[in-house]
Order: sequence, then structure tokens, then C-alpha cells
Amino acid sequence: QVQLAESGGGLVQPGGSLRLSCTASGSGLVITAMGWYRQAPGKQRELVAAITRGGRTSYADSVKGRFTISGDNAKNTVYLQMNSLKPEDTAVYYCYTNILTSTTWGQGTQVTVSS
Repeated sequence: QVQLAESGGGLVQPGGSLRLSCTASGSGLVITAMGWYRQAPGKQRELVAAITRGGRTSYADSVKGRFTISGDNAKNTVYLQMNSLKPEDTAVYYCYTNILTSTTWGQGTQVTVSS
């Protein structure tokens, strides 16, 4: 059984930075991709960024140039560096991992951007 441990959320002022991390644990993991979704109050969950095991990345248009996703395959860990944060980035951020044909979700970490 796969478990995801997220960390790094919190309260930050507009223009500030945060770094989220997510580590997958379990036996026999064959991870094909990891990434982050977010969900703001009253809105649908949206993909923020993703990275494949081979290092291919993708981003939502709203975060391009501000967020950077990276991964450490040896540690089954993905990071999301978030810079120039805006109030509209406020949301619960959920880590996910694709293992072959199944997807596992983390419990989510709150990111609040406010002065």
C-alpha cells in the first residue's frame, strides 16, 4: 500500500515563497509520475504541476514562471518551489503519484497567501 507524506504548507505574504514536498512510501513502488493539484474554496481541483520519472514537467498556465517542480527518484519525493505567490494561489495542495495504472492522493496541505 502506498502512502504519501506532504509537508511545507503555511501562511505567506504576497510575493513570498514556499516549498512543498511529498514523499511516497511503500513496497515495490514503480512510480511513473508525481505532481500537485490544488483546490480553492468553491472551485474545482486543478492540476498545478507534474513531473514524470524521466523528468518531463508540465505546469498550469497560471503558475508558469513562478512555480518549479522537481523530483528525486531515489527518494520517491517530489518538490514544488512556489515563488512570487499571489492571493489567488491560496488553496489546499494535494500531492499525487501514479504507480503504473493507479493514482494515490495525499491528504493535502493548506497554502494561504495573505497580508
